[in-house]
Amino acid sequence: MAQQALGAGTTVRRRALFGLLDANGWSWAGIKALFWFTTIIFLMGYLPDRALYFTIFPTIEVGLNVISPINLCPASNGDLPCPVPGGAVLPWEPSPSELNLPQARAEGALVQSGVNFLYIGGSDGAGAVATVYEAPVQADAGNFSPWAEAAPLPAPRSRAAVAVVSGTVYVIGGLDGSGAPTTTVFAGTPDPASGRIAEWKLDDALALPEARAGSAVAVAGDGVFLLGGTGPSGPTATAWKATLDTKGALGAWKPSVDMPEPRVAGLASVQGVHLFVYGGSDAAGPTATVLRADISAAKETLGQIERWGAGTGSANLPAPRDGAAGFSNAGSIYLVGGTGPGAAGQTYWATPDANGDIAAWKNLPQSDLPADLGLASSAAIVSGSHAFLVGGTTSSGVTAASARANLAPKPPYFQLGILGATIPGLGIGGEVGQQLAYLVSAGVATVNFVLLILIGIAFAHKERSKALFRRHILRRPATS
Repeated sequence: MAQQALGAGTTVRRRALFGLLDANGWSWAGIKALFWFTTIIFLMGYLPDRALYFTIFPTIEVGLNVISPINLCPASNGDLPCPVPGGAVLPWEPSPSELNLPQARAEGALVQSGVNFLYIGGSDGAGAVATVYEAPVQADAGNFSPWAEAAPLPAPRSRAAVAVVSGTVYVIGGLDGSGAPTTTVFAGTPDPASGRIAEWKLDDALALPEARAGSAVAVAGDGVFLLGGTGPSGPTATAWKATLDTKGALGAWKPSVDMPEPRVAGLASVQGVHLFVYGGSDAAGPTATVLRADISAAKETLGQIERWGAGTGSANLPAPRDGAAGFSNAGSIYLVGGTGPGAAGQTYWATPDANGDIAAWKNLPQSDLPADLGLASSAAIVSGSHAFLVGGTTSSGVTAASARANLAPKPPYFQLGILGATIPGLGIGGEVGQQLAYLVSAGVATVNFVLLILIGIAFAHKERSKALFRRHILRRPATS
């Protein structure tokens, strides 16, 4: 069959993208427009933004670094996994002997009042004491200065619940010198000039409805919950609340919804509209059960406990723990040490979700307490990015030692992912870093803008641009 020839005047349409699209059609024009739109955003938006953060941040992400099989972490993280799981703490470090308490103590309370740590009451191993120790906080160094004696309590107290509300420190209940639970509440307010508590006063208006010791205390936005403890008849499940008035003072204790089971020496934390009680002992001994209460948001019962529930499965602690130290940080709750079956020096943490559910308690062996630190009845506090443990008991008895752990392990300085990477940045801090970052970002944007102009000129003069490219880049003579 004879091949049909093209008629006179017929134009062959040029094809693009490997012959898939008409070079003069809308599809190819749309693809080119999308390409140049993306290129302009990349050059004038993304790159200047990355340049700014590269200057002031220690690391930056390039691309979408979702899955990273290759991770490199700084040596300061020790032997923690890389990347470090969320909520994990660096290994506990014993403090130098200069930061020991003047005398060995256990079952005391540790709070921050203004710029000072206060270690309040506790036991010297023989019984409750009235001493209060004070140490200035060194916020810039992530530590505190040596302890010194401060104004003592009016009477000895150990296993008291201590809370700081509106700047006033309240010492609630506790065991007296004879080992009996008490109903008293001592209040101390720092002097505005010196920042020190000159005197502790008995607050008769806040006296407990019944004697308590070893109660858990949790500070909410509108007051204080006091939960369980030992009463005249033994372990209790009572829940009381003292609510703040319009002047910021606590009102008398009022009963709330009791816990589903007794709890002594438990830890308590308010997270959003949920109240958690974990650790401690019930009527049978150390317990792993975690109790959770829902706090009402209704106008008529605002701030009150609506109902209690007991955790099941992974929501409970991995093992029963009594006499543990605890604290909260960045939405996570922590339990450290204590007594229970087997070795009890673990550091456990959990992060409740918005519904108050705990998927699991986590533990890293690297974050467990060394054997020579206080494993039980220590007092814990968080200041800045560090947690501190002071006092407690070891296999040798009551100790005066302290320890600290960094709650902010550093992220990987290099990660290589499938769609991107995390690379080291300059990490220049302070005002100098900010100003330099603006200059670097503006410089990158300016260079890219000039580059776009040159690309536009080249496209407007294609033949001349090709000739210049052959002559100066490829070193070939121009064709006639």
